[in-house]
Amino acid sequence: MKRLDRAISQLEQRLAGSAGQGGGGLFDQDGVRLAAELEKAKVREKELEEAGAEASAALGRAIAEIKAALSGEPAAQETEEA
Repeated sequence: MKRLDRAISQLEQRLAGSAGQGGGGLFDQDGVRLAAELEKAKVREKELEEAGAEASAALGRAIAEIKAALSGEPAAQETEEA
């Protein structure tokens, strides 16, 4: 999330800095590059969120199995079917 915020901030700064210069060509190239970097950052953010959710679910299952093993009860199998 911090990388995404940083990329947006950099894009805004470059837009503000280049607005009065009227350079055109160089700015267009920077804008395209920054837009591509921003898109990559958004995709990576989504991937990390999904990986985090999967890790959290796996950790929850592991905790349930450990608790069941310690108490001598069978672990619930509902999450394995999903």
